[in-house]
Amino acid sequence: MRDYMLALTAGFALDLLLGDPEWLYHPVRLIGKYISWMEKRLRKRGGNLRKSAVFLTASTVLLTMAAAALILLLLSLLGRWPRMIGMALLDWMGLAMTSMAKEARGVQSALKQGVAAGRRQVARIVGRDTANLSAEEVVKAAVETVAENTTDGVISPMIYAFIGGPVLLWGFKAASTLDSMVGYLDEKYRDIGWSSAKLDDALNFVPARLTAGLMILAAYILRLDGRNAARIVRRDHANHKSPNCAWSEAAAAGALHIQLGGTHDYFGKPVYKPTIGDDGRPAASADIGKTVGLLFGAAGLMLLILAAITWIIG
Repeated sequence: MRDYMLALTAGFALDLLLGDPEWLYHPVRLIGKYISWMEKRLRKRGGNLRKSAVFLTASTVLLTMAAAALILLLLSLLGRWPRMIGMALLDWMGLAMTSMAKEARGVQSALKQGVAAGRRQVARIVGRDTANLSAEEVVKAAVETVAENTTDGVISPMIYAFIGGPVLLWGFKAASTLDSMVGYLDEKYRDIGWSSAKLDDALNFVPARLTAGLMILAAYILRLDGRNAARIVRRDHANHKSPNCAWSEAAAAGALHIQLGGTHDYFGKPVYKPTIGDDGRPAASADIGKTVGLLFGAAGLMLLILAAITWIIG
């Protein structure tokens, strides 16, 4: 476990320093290519798509974990430190902390040029239709995305890297990629994506609740309203179709005294979501930066907690 923690710390530092460089061909793209290829094959074959969904989910996760294990096995033949370097690099590429912060700050900067620029920029990170969003809705979309991705892009990967090293981390990343590509409830993906969505829900169940707690603590540290964040989490943590997403969104909404959720268009159709938080004031561009602060605060606290656990158990 000490090796896992050392590699995670190094990967965390690399993510802070480098993010996801444009020149790096990210492994998630390979996972995405496999998912697209296999989905087409399974649909073409026909039959029961719900059974095919299980194969798609299992094969994607297991092949990804096997690839990570093989890389580390080959590096271990060269010695402990080559393997440690490989672990650190895999952990680095499994974290999306700095890249998410960069995209969110890009939305904040774009809004200075006008709402049209903000819409174009936020479309890079959200699934909803952005063509008719107001400036405030652009801000809320960015805040929701950063808050939600604090769980599945940062805290969950850190937890799984700590428990099972890069192999388990990349198993989680495969499940997360599956959910983002086929884990929808619409007619097209309801059958082929059901098992991917269920697996992602299960893997994020505990991390989502932990993330809410970390964001509440971060709100106190950043002199936001940690007390209100805790109140909104208690009240609104179930205000989402997902069993996990509202936890971190509620923490952010409460800390900032804004309201998230509500009806938005997805693929040309309005989708109702319960509101999260109180409509205390209009969301402003600065709220994006404050949510990024909650992201980094929660991640830093998670790293300290994992380091303390490692020290205690020896």
